[in-house]
Amino acid sequence: MTRRQFFDFAEPILMLAALGGVLMVLMLAGCSTPRPPETVPVDSPAQFREAAATAEPHWIPAQPADASERGAWWSVYGDKELDSLIAVATQANPGLTIAVARVNQARATAGLVDADRGLQVAAGVGPTRQGGFGAPDSTQWRSQLSFSYELDLFGRLSDDSRAARLDADAQSAAYRSVLLALQADVAQQYFALRSLDSELAVVERTVALREEALQLTRHRYEAGDTSELDVAQARTELANTQAEAQSLRRNRELHDHALAVLLGKAPAQFTLQAGPLRAAAVEVPAGLPSALLERRPDIAQAQRVMAAASARIGAAKAAFFPSLILTGSGGYASDQLKDLFKWSSRSWLLGPYLGTALNVPLLDGGRNRAQLAYAKADYEADVASYRQRVLAGFQDVEDSLSALHTLERQASYQDEAVAAANLATRLAQSRYRNGAASYLEVIDAQRSSLAAERAQSQILGLRASASVGLIRALGGGWGAPS
Repeated sequence: MTRRQFFDFAEPILMLAALGGVLMVLMLAGCSTPRPPETVPVDSPAQFREAAATAEPHWIPAQPADASERGAWWSVYGDKELDSLIAVATQANPGLTIAVARVNQARATAGLVDADRGLQVAAGVGPTRQGGFGAPDSTQWRSQLSFSYELDLFGRLSDDSRAARLDADAQSAAYRSVLLALQADVAQQYFALRSLDSELAVVERTVALREEALQLTRHRYEAGDTSELDVAQARTELANTQAEAQSLRRNRELHDHALAVLLGKAPAQFTLQAGPLRAAAVEVPAGLPSALLERRPDIAQAQRVMAAASARIGAAKAAFFPSLILTGSGGYASDQLKDLFKWSSRSWLLGPYLGTALNVPLLDGGRNRAQLAYAKADYEADVASYRQRVLAGFQDVEDSLSALHTLERQASYQDEAVAAANLATRLAQSRYRNGAASYLEVIDAQRSSLAAERAQSQILGLRASASVGLIRALGGGWGAPS
């Protein structure tokens, strides 16, 4: 082997050894790029105040459990019609479709970022025309397989990849948040409609009684047993009650339209047939642990956004340090196309054809420093947003628990009020028939009875809606996560 052949053989090996030596020096001399924590503690009580909590507040780290299976939480109400409505909404709601698309977009973005960490290989063929002053022009044909690979010296690529994956996880949590909100909205609209149906049934029954009372008053007036004033008052009460019925119908139509849109249909394509309110009484266990909030998808989304911001700080810090990209190619090169694929035309290239493999940032006009400052500010904002989301979650749960407790007591008092008002109405009607009371007394008793029964229907609807709100606030119920 001649000296020239030896150097031709040893040259690529020496270049690889040199690059390896540079890499080892960088690995030994390089410093780490620490990131701020991806989870932060929150000031959280062990239990909710409205659930008879007695523990002192303490700091706990974030442990999102939004991926735990919640099951069909709406089945606790035992309403098959509600079950079918939620099933339709889950399949056809456009907002849910948008959320799914956002998840797929985020996952695709994470795939693009991960691709930068892999080996890039490409094949190509084509001519290169070159010439010079006083020299003849020449054409060189190339057919080569090229590769490039960037070494993740200081974790920039891995931090970018982790941030992209966390963004995808955040979008998945956002999808679960939209799904839970959709299911809860359908249930609340359904119970609002059923409450209006019950209230409308009371008003329509009252309209029928008002019509009978008007006929009775007219007969008594014609018989000379009463004055025309009683007839006018009876007609006024009938008209007022009929107007209230129309107001309830208008309100029902609005809720019906909203439910149709939640189901992914135009209001002209759907209407919920009238029916009574049969909301089951939901028993909330005492001493609900605050750890249930970890299942809330919006809180999990905020935590993952914060973790992604932390990873981007690491990537921004790594931008201050050198980057090393290994490149090379091998194939054939010839001045004549007919000789391109001959064995004697083979060629190779180790290292970048243009530029350098090792790049060290020296002057960038403050770009890297500004990017790092931006990443830190973004992280601080995400930390505050996460803690604010947790506080809002506690407020949602406490509000729902308080509403359930007060509505439960209010319902019991209202039952007594309905019974007393109905008794007063019967006594007033009896006294009026016997001539012992004026018609004004009957009207007052009937007004009280109507108001009490309507309030009873409203409270039942509010209690059902509040129970749905509590389930939504807790991320899908209070059962043990599976």
